[in-house]
Amino acid sequence: MAASLRKRGRAGPAALAAGQCGQWLRRAWQERRLLLLEPRYTLLVAACLCLAEVGITFWVIHRVAYTEIDWKAYMAEVEGVINGTYDYTQLQGDTGPLVYPAGFVYIFMGLYYATGRGTDIRTAQHIFAVLYLATLLLVFLIYHQTCKVPPFVFFFMCCASYRVHSIFVLRLFNDPVAMALLFLSINLLLAQRWGWGCCCFSLAVSVKMNVLLFAPGLLFLLLTQFGLRGALPKLGICAVLQVVLGLPFLLENPIGYLSRSFDLGRQFLFRWTVNWRFLPEALFLHRAFHLALLTAHLTLLLLFTLCRWHRTGESILSLLKDPSKRKVPPQPLTPNHIVSTLFTSNFIGICFSRSLHYQFYVWYFHTLPYLLWATPARWLTHLLRLLVLGLIELSWNTYPSTSCSSAALHVCHAVILLQLWLGPQPFPKTIQHSKKAH
Repeated sequence: MAASLRKRGRAGPAALAAGQCGQWLRRAWQERRLLLLEPRYTLLVAACLCLAEVGITFWVIHRVAYTEIDWKAYMAEVEGVINGTYDYTQLQGDTGPLVYPAGFVYIFMGLYYATGRGTDIRTAQHIFAVLYLATLLLVFLIYHQTCKVPPFVFFFMCCASYRVHSIFVLRLFNDPVAMALLFLSINLLLAQRWGWGCCCFSLAVSVKMNVLLFAPGLLFLLLTQFGLRGALPKLGICAVLQVVLGLPFLLENPIGYLSRSFDLGRQFLFRWTVNWRFLPEALFLHRAFHLALLTAHLTLLLLFTLCRWHRTGESILSLLKDPSKRKVPPQPLTPNHIVSTLFTSNFIGICFSRSLHYQFYVWYFHTLPYLLWATPARWLTHLLRLLVLGLIELSWNTYPSTSCSSAALHVCHAVILLQLWLGPQPFPKTIQHSKKAH
């Protein structure tokens, strides 16, 4: 009798958990009409989609032909390092010189050994399939914390995108690696692990420097949260990690490493552009056009900083002060404040990029649902938002790009920018209350 009671006691917590889970599932079934509309069901829908993605990704790997583009070049570049060459100007592959920072070298060196010196493509595809699923998990965790996007949208972010599946498991580009680290960084920032978040952010930059498009937003958040003095150690983490990772190459040829891996003036080929096909090639290559894009990029970042992100009523220079010395006491940053600032910073950079190539789609693909649904506008219904998503997907799947596909992409970007500018900002209400009280 006592043994029976002990068994029931041990089974009690498990039975209670099972009962709660069953009750939650029954309630979800009773509210199934809201299942695809209420953000509180994000994790349930995400779990179902991730299971579906396992099958879809497996099917893509085994049924769709792999296309060689940059993988052999990556392997040749890291093989040069393995053979003892640390001068970046001497490292190159079939498609040209090595133009990525040191973190790329170390990560793809690991893939070099894991795939039989880069020859086992199927193993590489399976590794990237795991990376794809991990990226989805990190993205879903972000959306779960923001509670802004209706779950039905996630179907279009997962199963419906041919281009993103292709970038991950059929092309094996380095862009997905950088973005997975970036989403890990954002999750750490949402958990208030600012030091670790900055560390992962710097690691993502060391794989590919497109992640720097998030940097203005991250800098604003650091200054908002800590002031200049408190932000400097976090920025120091980013800088020190870059030095440590690049040290073998910096000791060999510092100018060569910096000029190759962080070449901001690198010229892109017109035949690969997705966003500027409607321009004459001469204008696309002209330095004045590049300068105009940079000016527009910086101007819009400044406008968003002054008018959208900084809403306390104080001067923007107040961000340099210690938070305890500001006139308006700082409030804890909410998940929406963090995510909105970072995603918007990156999106502005995408809009004014000198060129977007097909693998660059993952730079902002997973952020599009948030950008479209987080700031509700009456004039932009669910149907119109889905239309924007569909047109963007169609533009990125048009190969080679055409004047119409490029123009459609810019129109969609303009719609999103307009909504971000006009829509209500998902900032903490407590900041507004503090402003009124002050």
